[in-house]
Parts: sequence; structure tokens; C-alpha cells
Amino acid sequence: MKTKNEKYTPFDVADHLDDLEDVAGYLELALEESAEDPSAVPRALGVIARSRNMSELARRVGMSRDGLYKALSEDGNPTWSTILKVTNALELRFELHAVTTHP
Repeated sequence: MKTKNEKYTPFDVADHLDDLEDVAGYLELALEESAEDPSAVPRALGVIARSRNMSELARRVGMSRDGLYKALSEDGNPTWSTILKVTNALELRFELHAVTTHP
């Protein structure tokens, strides 16, 4: 039960992405969700960007800080090129693997 003096802060995934493994795992989950929700990857990249130095990331991507925030925001619609630039700047890359299906 919440007492009168207790204060709660909203949960923010960005506060818990402590290292590159956390970031990669979070992005993998977003990729899995993207089949049903195409905005999952850009939204996850926005969270990851907030967990890092946004200004430095924007510089490495070749965008303004505000432009990167906008592209990766809830209402953003980044190009595939921007998504690849951001993942590269985060020192991550997408990999495809053949999946064997059995009849």
C-alpha cells in the first residue's frame, strides 16, 4: 500500500540499458515485435538513443540532435538508411541467418 510520502517514478527502459549487451537484447526484442508492429524498431532505437549520449550519437549519424529525436520519436518515420546509421553508430549491426523449416 502506498503511504502519503511515497513517490513513484514511471518505469523507463532507457534507465536500464546499462551496456551494449542490454542494448542488443532490447533491439532483438523489438525486431521480433516488428512483424506485428513496424514502429517497434524505430521506437526501440529512440529509447536506446535516450539511454546514450544523444548529442554524440546524432553527430556520429550526421544529423542534428533534434532531427534524431524527431526521427526516432513515437511519431517519427525514419528511413531505413537512418536506422542503419543509428545502429552502426551504436556499434551494432543487423544480421540475417537462414532458417530451416521442416514440412
